[in-house]
Amino acid sequence: MLLYHLYDAHRAALAPLRLTAETLQQVFSHPLLPLSYTHFGRTVAAGAELIERSTRRYTKPSFDLSQVTIDGEAVAVHERVVAQLPFCNLLHFERDTGRHNPRVLVVAPLSGHYATLLRDTVAGLLTGHDVYITDWANAGDVPLGQGPFDLDTYIEYVIGLLEFLGPGTHVVAVCQPSVPVLAAVSIMAADRHAASPRSMTLMGGPIDTRASPTKVNKHAKSHSLEWFERSVISTVPASYPGFMRRVYPGFVQLSGFLAMNPDRHLGAVLKHYNHLVQGDGDSADAHRRFYDEYLAVMDLPAEFFLQTVKVAFQDHDLPRGTMRWRNSPVEPRAITRTALLTVEGELDDISGVGQTVAAHDICTGIPADKRRHHLQKSVGHYGIFNGRRWRAEILPVVTEFIRQAD
Repeated sequence: MLLYHLYDAHRAALAPLRLTAETLQQVFSHPLLPLSYTHFGRTVAAGAELIERSTRRYTKPSFDLSQVTIDGEAVAVHERVVAQLPFCNLLHFERDTGRHNPRVLVVAPLSGHYATLLRDTVAGLLTGHDVYITDWANAGDVPLGQGPFDLDTYIEYVIGLLEFLGPGTHVVAVCQPSVPVLAAVSIMAADRHAASPRSMTLMGGPIDTRASPTKVNKHAKSHSLEWFERSVISTVPASYPGFMRRVYPGFVQLSGFLAMNPDRHLGAVLKHYNHLVQGDGDSADAHRRFYDEYLAVMDLPAEFFLQTVKVAFQDHDLPRGTMRWRNSPVEPRAITRTALLTVEGELDDISGVGQTVAAHDICTGIPADKRRHHLQKSVGHYGIFNGRRWRAEILPVVTEFIRQAD
């Protein structure tokens, strides 16, 4: 499929327009130009910025977590790569403190956005935990010689990273990885693996999408796997390191994200324009920070995307007890020593209420005193792991649960 090639050609055709808009924006917002202080100058600069931002390719953001406040004291944080795999780096946020806090592996979603989408999640956990996170690679940047990456490989990565971190680790899965993380912990429990995590927190994940199906779930269910392969899978062009790799392009996923709430995003753009014209720099900066993150997307390996659609959203293999890994059965009932916390958002329009708590129904071997569910009122999908309610209401629940299991 030539979708990726057409996208690249379209971006190339818009390059002159973007460069012109960028030049106008810089000229009409330059502090030495008197016209930049007038309504006309701000209007031209604002319009030019909207054009430049709408035609730009957004690159991978950085975490920018250089310090964290613990008990009122600023503590330096150093981001380090401690393990490297073809499709993932394991990042460790080392804190300059002598505290020995619970070790937590945060498994970030591989669903279109970079792991930096969980910046607020990591920042919150850093106040009381030793935090590691999976930094998934853009599949379009992974050379074809590195081999394929599917859902089975993802599960293998999770098991390998838990082995690397060793016994006593706690694992937190945000959204999409809830299924492979639960599968990985099930496999480790069945093998009586010494590195099985002490606790497993699943947040807004599609464990059983038959419960409260959302638009995302219905879309996946209403189309055949052949349709997805024919319609959204493309081959990486020659100008990228992953040349010839089959991927689900990030720009296709982003189009789906934007189409779910077009009025909200259009409204945000119009507000940004007004803030620029009015000279409201703080509001304009907040808009830029959010959309610099939101519009930065990555390609997914085609085999991973298609297998995930089939296993999690079409066949419901995990809740039906038919999921297999490397031809071996995945048996959540084998988990007996790992504590389980599930978190859902009342207004979640991606993983509906009931989809994550379903993990308790299939993890029948976990004692009642080692399991908990938290339904957060008045938050949507991103509010589960980002923002005020995450920090003030959800984080304390996660922290308490991990400490009780540690």
